[in-house]
Amino acid sequence: MITRPVPSFKTIVREVWKPLTLLFVWDVIVTVVYFVLPFRAPQLPLTLFGSVVALFLGFRSNSAYQRWWEGRGLWGLMINASRNLARATRNFLPDPEAADLKRAVVFRQIAYVNALRCQLRRQPLDEATLEYVAKADAQIAIDRANPANGLLDGAGRKIADAHRAGLIDTVQQSAMESILVDMANAQGGMERLKNTPLPNHFRFFPMLFVHVFCVLLPFGLVETLGFATPLGSTLAGLMFLAVLAIGDDLVDPFANSVHDLPLCAMCRTIEIDLLQSVGVEAPKPLTADGKGILW
Repeated sequence: MITRPVPSFKTIVREVWKPLTLLFVWDVIVTVVYFVLPFRAPQLPLTLFGSVVALFLGFRSNSAYQRWWEGRGLWGLMINASRNLARATRNFLPDPEAADLKRAVVFRQIAYVNALRCQLRRQPLDEATLEYVAKADAQIAIDRANPANGLLDGAGRKIADAHRAGLIDTVQQSAMESILVDMANAQGGMERLKNTPLPNHFRFFPMLFVHVFCVLLPFGLVETLGFATPLGSTLAGLMFLAVLAIGDDLVDPFANSVHDLPLCAMCRTIEIDLLQSVGVEAPKPLTADGKGILW
């Protein structure tokens, strides 16, 4: 996620420079032809065209942002549920009989959120995940088709074992199980966002209309702007192409790009809170790198 208060103009141009270069060349061609040949293109209702394109882009950008914000909300629920699980584990399980079980549940939860992060980003389980998997003795869980769900199931089994051992009562077990249900629901929502892209027509038609509008733009500006048409048309096209790129950047909040959710930082937040809840030394929070990117 980009944390700078003002987006970098260089970053925007880097994403759209190819179509922008083609647009500039096309604008130059139209301008030269206009002044060299006696041909005059008919006046185009660019205001009407631009309004329609803007409506399409606005709707698409709003849809993409809603997906991004829903992903952030689901991870907020995951952070809160992780804290609730750690607090219930610490308060319900007695000391010193269940000290090892407390740590096992906490380590498994940290492994769970990191495994979920890797799954959503389509990455193999990284060192941070495997480290806590080993601490929680949860190797069998990560061998499943859905390692994150396997780790969550294992946490439920440990809570059930604690109930059978008389360490917690039925009410406490039910309270802890409800927290796991909240996590499973949040994970399901994240997987839905990841596995269900925007429908094809939401992506194809705005792209098509923007490019057609950019092609027609110099015909409507050349009579007014004259030799300044390539500059004016390219700047106007930059605005439309930038909004189009923004929609592409936000549509998948888990794609592991600079525009997506900082899953690593949120997993580190969970790790810090949970380790401190059981008295274990915790690492420092992640911060943005020198380019203002928080992963």
